[in-house]
Amino acid sequence: MALPRDRERSRPAAAARPGLAVAFRNLARLGESPIAMVGTGIVLFWALCALFAPWISPYEPNAQDLSALADPTPSTSHPLGTDLLGRDMLARLLYGARLALTLAPAAVLVAYVAGCAMGLAAGYFGGWADSLISRCSDVVLSFPVLILYVILITAIGPSALNIIFAVTVASSPGIGRIVRGLTLSVRNLDYVSAAEIRGERPLYVMIAEILPSARGPLVVDFCLRIGYTIITIGILGFLGLGLPPPDPDWGGMVRDATALITIWPHMSVLPSVAIVSLAIGFNLLADGLRTIAGRD
Repeated sequence: MALPRDRERSRPAAAARPGLAVAFRNLARLGESPIAMVGTGIVLFWALCALFAPWISPYEPNAQDLSALADPTPSTSHPLGTDLLGRDMLARLLYGARLALTLAPAAVLVAYVAGCAMGLAAGYFGGWADSLISRCSDVVLSFPVLILYVILITAIGPSALNIIFAVTVASSPGIGRIVRGLTLSVRNLDYVSAAEIRGERPLYVMIAEILPSARGPLVVDFCLRIGYTIITIGILGFLGLGLPPPDPDWGGMVRDATALITIWPHMSVLPSVAIVSLAIGFNLLADGLRTIAGRD
């Protein structure tokens, strides 16, 4: 029987360290990658904008300024102009950042919980469990992602919870495949076998022994998926399947101003830039984290 000290020696060095210490160490290492720093800066910029939105803009996102209907272009009263209903564009961009930075990570987090459960079960138990989960995943992954989103949202209706549900259904099979592969790579290592010999339950072995060993690739994939989900939410909003009005949904803002893009381009260009910049920020952060992990 492996003793606790032997177990710690057989476990990978990174997994043996306290989780909080590893987290702080990885955050400190972001400075090693210029790409990660740029991505972090972009994400932090939008996070601060969302946090301090009431202090940056004096307007509520749905408050109308009827005097600006005749001329919605940028002015001293409205630095970024207004939309077709006289609502301040700066306020709607700032409060839209709040929705994007809460809805996208929440949707990816729920998808990761489901995907990790599927991948751990398939990789650890194998046999019929692996076959069943893999075949169900194949069915979902056979659909083009955007079409699957449209089908789901059209069937259940547009709302924040339904977007989270659609992202979970569409993304969890892909996450499950990644986790399954990582689980198979460590399934027969010494520290996993030691936990099984001690009589630990399968749930403990999967969560406490196998999953921490796979956290590096999963953190990178998590950041990437947040960027993709931000773009997806914007596309759904543009198609009228995003957050219902009057929520300041960036994609919905682009859709509302498309007909007048040649006359007042700021109405559609500004939310488009917001979507793209935030998605790029998370992608750069993920690339930087991948670079840092590759040096270990």
